[in-house]
Amino acid sequence: MRYLKGLCAALTGALLCVVLTTKAAEIEGVRLEDKIATPSGQLLVLNGAGVRAKLAFMKLYVGALYLPAKKADAEEIIKDAGAKRVAMHVLADELMAKDLTASLNNAVAANLIPAEIALVEGRLRDLNRMMSTVGALRKGATVVLDYQPSTGTHISINGEEKLVIKGEDFFQAMLRIWIGKKPVDGGLRRLMLGDTGGFRLF
Repeated sequence: MRYLKGLCAALTGALLCVVLTTKAAEIEGVRLEDKIATPSGQLLVLNGAGVRAKLAFMKLYVGALYLPAKKADAEEIIKDAGAKRVAMHVLADELMAKDLTASLNNAVAANLIPAEIALVEGRLRDLNRMMSTVGALRKGATVVLDYQPSTGTHISINGEEKLVIKGEDFFQAMLRIWIGKKPVDGGLRRLMLGDTGGFRLF
């Protein structure tokens, strides 16, 4: 009986630990909160996250997708008009902003037809111009794209807002970079859509 009581206490403690530790995730040393508030105060939850790798061994950044509620269907997420966030936490010792934007531009081109690209092309140039002023992103830097339905896509680097780009279609184009049919990284796409196998819980 004493053994059973001890076992029950241990199991209770373990379950309590699980409950307490599901409030954040860690990937490659990057801590990701399970819930965050947008600049407008809306609560978003971590839908999924993973590592963006190049050539299978070069880890560039941790990408995380936050939504009002967890979803696994990419097209449903893209077409949802609500607030969203994509965050990139740099893992590389040095990631040139121009290389990052080139990769994002290529992914946009791969996922949109020419007519769709023409609609966002001017705004993509605005993004490219802003990023060209950044230079190098060091390990630990963060690039955040916050979509707010009333104002557009707020782009921040290391917590400082750099640019706001209007239009729901622009953020939809951005989302397709990571969760479109031809994403920048297939493994990251799967993880952003909710496969928690890509990170360990505290």
